[in-house]
Amino acid sequence: MSQVIPEKPLRVVVWSTGTIGRHAIAGVDAHPDLELVGVWTSTEAKSGADAGELAELGRELGVKATTDRDELIALRPDCIVHGAMTDDRVFESIEDLTGFIRDGVNVVSSGPVILLHRTGTLPDEMIATIDEAGREGDASLHVNGIDPGFANDVLPLVMTSLSQRIDHIKVSEIADYSTYYQPVVMRDLFGFGEPMDAKPLLWEPGILTTAWGPVVRLIAAGLDVALDEPLVEEVERRPAPRSIKTVSVDIAEGTMGSVRFRVIGTVGGVPRITLEHVTRTDASAEPEWPVPNEGDGCYRIEITGEPRMKVEFSHHGEHGDHNVSGMIVTAQRLVNAVPAVVAAQPGLVSALELPLITGRGLVSK
Repeated sequence: MSQVIPEKPLRVVVWSTGTIGRHAIAGVDAHPDLELVGVWTSTEAKSGADAGELAELGRELGVKATTDRDELIALRPDCIVHGAMTDDRVFESIEDLTGFIRDGVNVVSSGPVILLHRTGTLPDEMIATIDEAGREGDASLHVNGIDPGFANDVLPLVMTSLSQRIDHIKVSEIADYSTYYQPVVMRDLFGFGEPMDAKPLLWEPGILTTAWGPVVRLIAAGLDVALDEPLVEEVERRPAPRSIKTVSVDIAEGTMGSVRFRVIGTVGGVPRITLEHVTRTDASAEPEWPVPNEGDGCYRIEITGEPRMKVEFSHHGEHGDHNVSGMIVTAQRLVNAVPAVVAAQPGLVSALELPLITGRGLVSK
C-alpha cells in the first residue's frame, strides 16, 4: 500500500498540552495536510490560552484550548491526536477513545499501549466493543509512538525483509531517564527513588506482559509466528550507587536507581522475540549493562540468523536531550499517521494494517 495523500487538509484536535501534546500542536501546525481546529486541556488554568502559547511557538495560532469535550467533538474534526496520560487510567482511557470513534472521530493516540496490538492481551470482547464503536462511527483508532511503537514494531519488521533466516529478534531501549519528566511513571510505576523492597506496579507479575507484550505479539504476527503462552518476564533492579536529582524524582543512595527488564516470546521453549529495556537514572551506573554506542539513549535492533544484523537508532533534540526528542518523535509518529488512520478501516488498527507513513511535506524550504 502506498502512503495516503488527502485531497484537502484534515481537521485535527490535539488532546492534551503536556509533554507530548505541546509537540503535537507544533507538529500539526507544521504539517501541510493538517489543520489545527481545537485543543483539549485538563487544566482549568490553560483553558482559553492560545495553542501557540501552550506549544511555546512564540506566536499565536488562533485556536484556544478548552476543557470541554463536547465542544471539541461538535467541531466535527477528522481526527484527534491524543497525547494525554493513560498509564495511570488504562481502562478509563479506553472508554474515552472508544467514545471518540463512536462519535465519528478518528483517533491516533500514544496510549494506552495495551492497544498496540489486538490479540493476546485484552479479552476479545473488549476489542470487539472497540471495533463495533468504530463501525458505528465509521472511524479508526491507532495507538503507537516510539516505544512501544515505531522503534520496536515497524523498524524491526522492516529489517526482517532482508533476512534469509531468523533465529532471534531483540529490540531494546537503552536510556538515561534522569531528564525524563513523568513523575507518575518514574516514581509510582517504575519505583525510582523508592526503597528496594517497595513493590511498584510495573514489577508485579504479568504487568510487563500487559504493557510490552503487545509489541512482542505484534512482531510475531508480522512474521506469522505462534508464540508459547505465557510470555516470559525477567527483571533485574539495582540500587543507586550515589544520591542524584532527576527532573521527576530525587533518588537517594541505596534506593532504586536502575532497572533492566525483558519480555520474551518463545516458540517450543526457545526464545525467538525479546523486548528489553535498560533504564538508568545515572548514566555512569551499571557499566556492565548495555550502553549506547553514542549519546545518552538509543533503540537497538539485533537480528540473529542469516545474515546477522544490528541497527542502532538514536535521536537528540535540537534544543534539548534525548528525552525531549523522545516526546517529539512520539508526537510526530502520531501526527504523520493521521492521513493513513483517517483512510483506514473502522475500528482498532495496528502498524500491520497501515501503509507507508513518511514525513511528507516536512522538508525545510
